[in-house]
Amino acid sequence: MNIFGIGLPEMGLIMIVALLIFGPKKLPEIGRSVGKAIRGFQEASNEFQSEFKREAEQIEQVMKTSAEIEPKQIEAANSEQNTAGSSPVTEGSAAN
Repeated sequence: MNIFGIGLPEMGLIMIVALLIFGPKKLPEIGRSVGKAIRGFQEASNEFQSEFKREAEQIEQVMKTSAEIEPKQIEAANSEQNTAGSSPVTEGSAAN
């Protein structure tokens, strides 16, 4: 058992010291408050992760959409210039 880099013997020592300092009546109350704090931290962490994933997916979707639109714009430019009688636009010259 290794929680936060603390092994079982260290955890036992911390519990004994906490019992001596706070007493048996306050220890359950302290444990509940620590548990609530850890749960709140986990919820905030999960919310951050989901928001990060949502933003990453949104950026990825925008990149896919722009990648689909660019070839269509190149084709449209080629067809406009072909009807005007000039040379067609290539991908390299469209980006410049």
